[in-house]
This record gives sequence, C-alpha cells and structure tokens, in this order.
Amino acid sequence: MSQQPRPTTEFRWAAGLLIAQGVLMEGLVVIGLAVLLATGVTQDVITRNAEIFALDYLQDNLYLMMAMSGVFAALRVIGGIALWRDRLWGLALSLVNCAVTLTLMIFLLPAGIADGLLSGAALVLILHGWLGKDRDGRPRSIARTNPRPR
Repeated sequence: MSQQPRPTTEFRWAAGLLIAQGVLMEGLVVIGLAVLLATGVTQDVITRNAEIFALDYLQDNLYLMMAMSGVFAALRVIGGIALWRDRLWGLALSLVNCAVTLTLMIFLLPAGIADGLLSGAALVLILHGWLGKDRDGRPRSIARTNPRPR
C-alpha cells in the first residue's frame, strides 16, 4: 500500500503566514472600513488625521484602498487554505499573491514593508518546499550532476 506524500513543513508555514497576513493585515482593514462607514466617518476626516500611505493618490483614495484590501484578504486566505490542504492550485494562487504583493509593496509604504516581509518569507518557504529537495531528500543543485556525454 503506497502512502500519499504529506505537505511539507515549508508549505504549512507558508500557508500559516499567508492566512495570518490575509486575516490580520488585510481582513481587519475591511472590518475597519465597515465600522467607519457605519459610524458615518468620512474619508476626508481619516485622510486629514492619519497618513497611511506615502503616495498622495493612495492616501486620497483611502476608502477604496481599504475595500480593495478585502479582495487581497480573500485571495490570500483562500490560497493559504488550499496550500495547507496540499492543493496544486493553492500553490499557484499563493505564488501569484506573493509576487503581486512584492511588486506593489513599494507603492504601499509604510504598510508595504510588513506585507513584503510576510509575502517574501512565504515565497521563500513555498519555493524551498517545492524546488528545494530531490526525491531522495537531498538539496537540489542548479549544476547538472550527470553531464551529457559528448
């Protein structure tokens, strides 16, 4: 009886980071937006009293950015759960999420620093879990171990 391979520890850690990032950094922002809208606080009040982003465009569209955070939260949590459950599509979604976050983090300063650290760590864990070892458990090398005969 052949046993199914279990998800690697790296995938589990990456999934945990992605889920925590989605819930704590992005999901809570959407909840905050809902509270602000429910209490009647306008975007102008928040923009005047809290400088969240370094770029004026993002700062001036803060409520839209907060709503967009919900999309990132949902995608990150879904990808993290699928990665935890050892689904290949979860690996692909999580790789895309990490790449997009690392690309956008420069525009989302200062919050982008924490996003970049979490997504960068998750990306390294995913790549190491996926490409780090061969079937025998030895570290994979870029160099060919068996060069072609001439």
